[in-house]
Amino acid sequence: MWVMSGYFTDASMIRRVHREHVVGLAGARALLMQAAHPVAFVGFFMSTGSLEDPYGRLQRTAQVIDTIMFGERRVADRVTARIRKVHGAMRGTLPAQAGRFPPGTPWAADDPDLMLWIIATLADSGMLVYSRYVRALSQPERDAYWQDWRVVGGLFGLRESDMPATSRELGAYMHDMLRSDVLHVIPEARELGVQVVLRPPVPLAARPLLEMANFVIVGLLPARIRRQYGLWWDPVRSVALRVGAESTKRMLVPVLPGRLRFRPSRAYAGA
Repeated sequence: MWVMSGYFTDASMIRRVHREHVVGLAGARALLMQAAHPVAFVGFFMSTGSLEDPYGRLQRTAQVIDTIMFGERRVADRVTARIRKVHGAMRGTLPAQAGRFPPGTPWAADDPDLMLWIIATLADSGMLVYSRYVRALSQPERDAYWQDWRVVGGLFGLRESDMPATSRELGAYMHDMLRSDVLHVIPEARELGVQVVLRPPVPLAARPLLEMANFVIVGLLPARIRRQYGLWWDPVRSVALRVGAESTKRMLVPVLPGRLRFRPSRAYAGA
């Protein structure tokens, strides 16, 4: 059984979405989206030691998110309080030009704009993968899902006024960000992002699964971001992605036994 004394219940959309194994692909997409923000990448990822042990850092981050989604409230409060304290001390300036941002641009790990981009990419990616591979979400479900993420954002220090109020406003925010000149994949992000996210060390037997996952991750990136990462794509692949997603949603996911479809509850036992 899921832990019931947390911020969310089994009925919460954030749990219903993120208990699905396939939604794990959303995390990789979100990471590539996050690294496309040059201030977030240079100021936060490169300046805080995140890239010295990227897989350890990713695992710890995933554990924190799982704690909030599925763990006990008191544990989530303790963990996020510690993170807010650490983030409050992380600040500096960009050492070199990064996209449109000149050298000397200040950054802070608790900057609401940067934090919103991180939270928004996680929510946007989760909704996208779930809708494509599990089932379509109604507008009330999308709103409920985003409201859950607003709770998560609050635990990391965002005020309600810092975040879009509804899922439609979230969509408008993502649209505006993707059309703006804020996002720019700098060479270091292109090299390290692709290496860490798309080429993790996996056993030889798992390579075919990795290639399948990468096909989905790359295909679900916005075209502009995908091009800036130098990732190749074409219309034939778009058709294959769409057909594969529809087949998975209609014919595979509904008949999968729970032990294969859902993440095991013991995955959160250590949260």
